[in-house]
Amino acid sequence: MSLERRLKQRSDSKCEFCASPEKLSVYEVPKSPKGDLEGAILLCGTCLGQIENPETVDPNHWRCLNDSMWSPELPVQVMAWRMLQRLKAEGWPQGLIDMMYFEEDVQEWAEAEGDGVDQSDALVHRDSNGVILQAGDSVVLIKDLKVKGSSMVAKQGTAVRRISLDHENETYIEGKVDGQQIVIITEYVKKL
Repeated sequence: MSLERRLKQRSDSKCEFCASPEKLSVYEVPKSPKGDLEGAILLCGTCLGQIENPETVDPNHWRCLNDSMWSPELPVQVMAWRMLQRLKAEGWPQGLIDMMYFEEDVQEWAEAEGDGVDQSDALVHRDSNGVILQAGDSVVLIKDLKVKGSSMVAKQGTAVRRISLDHENETYIEGKVDGQQIVIITEYVKKL
């Protein structure tokens, strides 16, 4: 019997989070110590789409975790915990997280993806308008900049593509200007 068939049997052909019978597919829980049935869940298109594309998450959709977190199936519990961690800023998930308990090995599995790790001290790079910059973004210089150690001047309006971030200082980014890799202060750039 196929994995999908066994998951449908286990879940009564419904999403193991929100109980929707629409567009069901198998989702293998990342970093699972076990494979097959003990490392997969059956999800509807909505839940799967929001797990795979965090920017599309609708926090109210995930109120279904209030019920599904009590599933007897460990992969469902682990993914419910991970989603609650991702939604913690909403306020309501914290109470549910506090009610969950895992054995040590299951807790390690749940935390293996980095959900629940305190990101409060993570560096955030912002441009001159306060827009968050990510590695690979393109920016434009908003003023002429003299490049230290050379006679080069990076002109206002110059586009810098595929920037990289300094992991020790949130005010520095790096990028190529006229073929030369330079360090740029974030207050002198605007995200494209």
